[in-house]
Amino acid sequence: KIVAGLTPACTARALEFYGEVCDELVEVSTLEAAELAKLLENVFRSVNIALVNELAMLCDRMGIDVWEVVDAAATKPYGFMRFNPGPGLGGHCLPVDPFYLAWKAREYDMPTEFIELAGEVNTRMPYFCVEKVAQALNEHAKAVRDSRIVVIGVSYKGGVGDMRESPALKIMRLLAERGAKLAYHDDYVPELPDFGLSSEGLDDALAEADVAVIVTAHPELDVEAIVGTAPLVVDFRGVTRGIEAANLVRL
Repeated sequence: KIVAGLTPACTARALEFYGEVCDELVEVSTLEAAELAKLLENVFRSVNIALVNELAMLCDRMGIDVWEVVDAAATKPYGFMRFNPGPGLGGHCLPVDPFYLAWKAREYDMPTEFIELAGEVNTRMPYFCVEKVAQALNEHAKAVRDSRIVVIGVSYKGGVGDMRESPALKIMRLLAERGAKLAYHDDYVPELPDFGLSSEGLDDALAEADVAVIVTAHPELDVEAIVGTAPLVVDFRGVTRGIEAANLVRL
């Protein structure tokens, strides 16, 4: 836990408090240093996720499996930290916090190009994903309009029901604008009031699906059942790696 205080007394009280619940405390000299340390961690992840997302878009155009590339690069025992591509950023930190720093930097006439470019790349991912779904449907002689598209997982990450800034919402809005008939399955999110939808059981959701789109992969997700049941599956999380099927498309 990074700790700082407005005064030495404040720092001492904060150290005492967090010492009761944290195994390791890292004291820094100012509140600004503490806040910037957190922002650096968020920016680091945002920039690296943007890098691998951009690589995923390039691999798609080049006909190369981005997951194979990332898996191979991750075998290097040093100098490489794995980040996976996906449908975009979500949560209360990564999609928002880096832009606080970019805004503050402008007060000092300092452009933060890495931060803003990473934000642009990550913001494009839901649009890219929708085009990927449209292309997959087209190759199966279907259009997005009037197709029943089942979104698998709508929270911003697996294992939680947190919807803040979830890329699934943007993907669903874009698909709805194209005339798709939407449904979703997510045991962690029972309802999506903005769409007038409730989570369907997996079997019911897939029964009449034209395509199942894996946006968020919860730990207990039965991926093999999805691939074995749905006529078409588009996987934006790479959880179908190791499965080869004619009805399967990966990011």
